[in-house]
Amino acid sequence: MTDLTIERHFSAAPERVFDFISKTEHLLTWWGPEGLWVPEHDMSFEAKGPWYSVMVNSEGQRFKVSGHVTHVDPPNSIGFTWGWHDENDRRGVESHVTMRLVPAQGGGTDLTLSHVDLPDDEAAQNHESGWTSSLRKLSALIENKAKEEV
Repeated sequence: MTDLTIERHFSAAPERVFDFISKTEHLLTWWGPEGLWVPEHDMSFEAKGPWYSVMVNSEGQRFKVSGHVTHVDPPNSIGFTWGWHDENDRRGVESHVTMRLVPAQGGGTDLTLSHVDLPDDEAAQNHESGWTSSLRKLSALIENKAKEEV
Protein backbone atom coordinates (compact mmCIF):
# COMPACT_ATOMS: atom_id res chain seq x y z
CA MET A 1 0.00 0.00 0.00
CA THR A 2 1.11 3.56 -0.74
CA ASP A 3 0.36 6.79 1.13
CA LEU A 4 0.10 10.35 -0.10
CA THR A 5 0.29 13.64 1.83
CA ILE A 6 -0.44 17.10 0.40
CA GLU A 7 -0.16 20.35 2.34
CA ARG A 8 -1.76 23.69 1.44
CA HIS A 9 -2.13 27.09 3.09
CA PHE A 10 -5.34 29.12 2.90
CA SER A 11 -5.73 32.73 3.98
CA ALA A 12 -9.11 32.03 5.62
CA ALA A 13 -9.74 30.94 9.22
CA PRO A 14 -10.08 27.19 9.97
CA GLU A 15 -13.85 27.52 10.51
CA ARG A 16 -14.25 29.04 7.06
CA VAL A 17 -12.07 26.42 5.35
CA PHE A 18 -13.93 23.68 7.23
CA ASP A 19 -17.22 24.95 5.76
CA PHE A 20 -15.73 24.66 2.26
CA ILE A 21 -14.55 21.08 2.78
CA SER A 22 -17.68 19.84 4.56
CA LYS A 23 -20.83 21.51 3.20
CA THR A 24 -22.43 20.21 0.01
CA GLU A 25 -22.93 23.59 -1.64
CA HIS A 26 -19.22 24.34 -1.32
CA LEU A 27 -17.92 20.81 -2.04
CA LEU A 28 -19.64 20.75 -5.41
CA THR A 29 -17.79 23.88 -6.54
CA TRP A 30 -14.29 22.43 -6.10
CA TRP A 31 -14.68 18.64 -5.92
CA GLY A 32 -12.85 16.83 -8.69
CA PRO A 33 -9.95 17.85 -10.91
CA GLU A 34 -10.18 20.88 -13.18
CA GLY A 35 -12.29 20.16 -16.25
CA LEU A 36 -14.67 17.82 -14.39
CA TRP A 37 -18.06 18.53 -12.86
CA VAL A 38 -20.30 16.58 -10.48
CA PRO A 39 -23.83 16.05 -11.87
CA GLU A 40 -24.69 13.17 -9.51
CA HIS A 41 -23.84 13.04 -5.84
CA ASP A 42 -24.80 12.47 -2.26
CA MET A 43 -22.09 14.55 -0.68
CA SER A 44 -21.96 16.11 2.72
CA PHE A 45 -19.02 15.73 5.04
CA GLU A 46 -20.92 17.33 7.94
CA ALA A 47 -21.85 14.03 9.59
CA LYS A 48 -20.81 10.38 9.52
CA GLY A 49 -22.43 8.29 6.82
CA PRO A 50 -22.23 7.17 3.20
CA TRP A 51 -21.34 9.48 0.33
CA TYR A 52 -20.72 9.25 -3.42
CA SER A 53 -19.98 11.44 -6.40
CA VAL A 54 -19.97 10.96 -10.15
CA MET A 55 -17.51 13.23 -11.90
CA VAL A 56 -17.88 13.78 -15.65
CA ASN A 57 -15.36 15.18 -18.11
CA SER A 58 -15.98 17.13 -21.33
CA GLU A 59 -16.10 13.90 -23.36
CA GLY A 60 -18.85 12.49 -21.14
CA GLN A 61 -16.66 9.94 -19.34
CA ARG A 62 -18.01 9.17 -15.87
CA PHE A 63 -15.86 8.56 -12.80
CA LYS A 64 -17.73 7.31 -9.75
CA VAL A 65 -16.20 7.23 -6.29
CA SER A 66 -17.91 6.44 -3.00
CA GLY A 67 -17.20 5.86 0.63
CA HIS A 68 -18.23 6.49 4.19
CA VAL A 69 -17.52 9.57 6.30
CA THR A 70 -15.71 8.08 9.30
CA HIS A 71 -15.20 11.16 11.45
CA VAL A 72 -16.13 14.84 11.58
CA ASP A 73 -14.39 17.13 14.08
CA PRO A 74 -15.25 20.77 13.24
CA PRO A 75 -13.16 22.78 12.48
CA ASN A 76 -10.21 20.40 12.84
CA SER A 77 -10.64 17.37 10.58
CA ILE A 78 -12.76 15.17 8.37
CA GLY A 79 -12.07 11.54 7.47
CA PHE A 80 -13.67 9.30 4.87
CA THR A 81 -13.13 6.10 2.96
CA TRP A 82 -12.64 6.18 -0.81
CA GLY A 83 -13.28 3.58 -3.50
CA TRP A 84 -13.52 3.96 -7.26
CA HIS A 85 -16.27 2.13 -9.14
CA ASP A 86 -15.69 0.29 -12.40
CA GLU A 87 -17.88 0.50 -15.52
CA ASN A 88 -20.22 -2.12 -13.96
CA ASP A 89 -20.52 -0.02 -10.78
CA ARG A 90 -18.47 -2.50 -8.75
CA ARG A 91 -16.53 -0.71 -6.01
CA GLY A 92 -12.79 -1.32 -6.02
CA VAL A 93 -10.00 -1.10 -3.45
CA GLU A 94 -10.81 1.03 -0.44
CA SER A 95 -8.43 3.74 0.71
CA HIS A 96 -8.76 6.43 3.39
CA VAL A 97 -8.66 10.23 3.24
CA THR A 98 -8.17 12.63 6.14
CA MET A 99 -8.21 16.41 5.87
CA ARG A 100 -6.69 18.14 8.91
CA LEU A 101 -6.89 21.89 9.51
CA VAL A 102 -4.73 23.88 11.92
CA PRO A 103 -4.53 27.62 12.47
CA ALA A 104 -1.42 28.89 10.70
CA GLN A 105 1.14 31.00 12.47
CA GLY A 106 0.56 34.51 11.21
CA GLY A 107 -3.05 33.81 10.20
CA GLY A 108 -5.01 31.59 7.91
CA THR A 109 -5.17 27.81 7.88
CA ASP A 110 -2.80 25.00 7.03
CA LEU A 111 -4.51 21.97 5.50
CA THR A 112 -2.91 18.54 5.41
CA LEU A 113 -4.62 16.00 3.17
CA SER A 114 -3.57 12.40 3.76
CA HIS A 115 -4.74 9.71 1.35
CA VAL A 116 -3.55 6.36 2.66
CA ASP A 117 -3.78 2.69 1.68
CA LEU A 118 -3.62 3.41 -2.05
CA PRO A 119 -2.88 0.20 -3.95
CA ASP A 120 0.40 1.27 -5.62
CA ASP A 121 2.66 4.14 -6.68
CA GLU A 122 0.72 4.74 -9.90
CA ALA A 123 -2.52 5.18 -7.94
CA ALA A 124 -0.73 7.56 -5.57
CA GLN A 125 0.58 9.63 -8.50
CA ASN A 126 -2.89 9.78 -10.09
CA HIS A 127 -4.48 10.81 -6.80
CA GLU A 128 -1.79 13.40 -6.15
CA SER A 129 -2.55 14.96 -9.53
CA GLY A 130 -6.31 14.89 -8.89
CA TRP A 131 -6.11 16.26 -5.35
CA THR A 132 -3.64 18.97 -6.40
CA SER A 133 -6.03 20.11 -9.13
CA SER A 134 -9.03 19.99 -6.79
CA LEU A 135 -7.19 21.92 -4.06
CA ARG A 136 -6.21 24.54 -6.63
CA LYS A 137 -9.94 25.01 -7.32
CA LEU A 138 -10.64 25.17 -3.57
CA SER A 139 -7.94 27.81 -3.07
CA ALA A 140 -9.33 29.98 -5.88
CA LEU A 141 -12.84 29.63 -4.50
CA ILE A 142 -11.82 30.66 -0.98
CA GLU A 143 -9.78 33.62 -2.29
CA ASN A 144 -12.66 34.79 -4.52
CA LYS A 145 -15.17 34.56 -1.67
CA ALA A 146 -12.84 36.60 0.54
CA LYS A 147 -12.60 39.33 -2.12
CA GLU A 148 -16.40 39.44 -2.48
CA GLU A 149 -16.78 39.99 1.25
CA VAL A 150 -14.39 42.94 1.40
